[in-house]
Amino acid sequence: MTKILMVCLGNICRSPLAEGILKSKLPNNFIVDSAGTANYHIGRSPDIRSIAVATKHGLDISNLSGRQFNSSDFDTFDIIYVMDESNFMNVIKLAKNDNDLAKVTLILNEVHPNMNYEVPDPYYGGDNGFENVYQMLDEACDIIVKKLI
Repeated sequence: MTKILMVCLGNICRSPLAEGILKSKLPNNFIVDSAGTANYHIGRSPDIRSIAVATKHGLDISNLSGRQFNSSDFDTFDIIYVMDESNFMNVIKLAKNDNDLAKVTLILNEVHPNMNYEVPDPYYGGDNGFENVYQMLDEACDIIVKKLI
């Protein structure tokens, strides 16, 4: 069983969207979860704008709950997708070895290999930013599914 973790800063905007999108595309023998590198929103539901854009596309992420990434996630997950360079740096700081490091990549590298493009944080922007993030993540998740199945 392959276990995949999506990581952003607060685990209320980008990573819950990525979790919901990828879960909807993969069979049940995959586990998909999400976390944030910061502890701002532990136990909170996703941002209402993330919930709204997910709902618009037929997904329900309202039941997800924010949690913080920790070093034990390297033991639990096979693949760790991060949304931006800051998340990447925060995650790899907790890596114990090269095997842990090899699990971490920027999610948009699936769409644009080795370009290290970032999924922008839509938190301080308008609703359109959430739709743009959804589209970026949806495209990346399509590629991830093709690689995994």
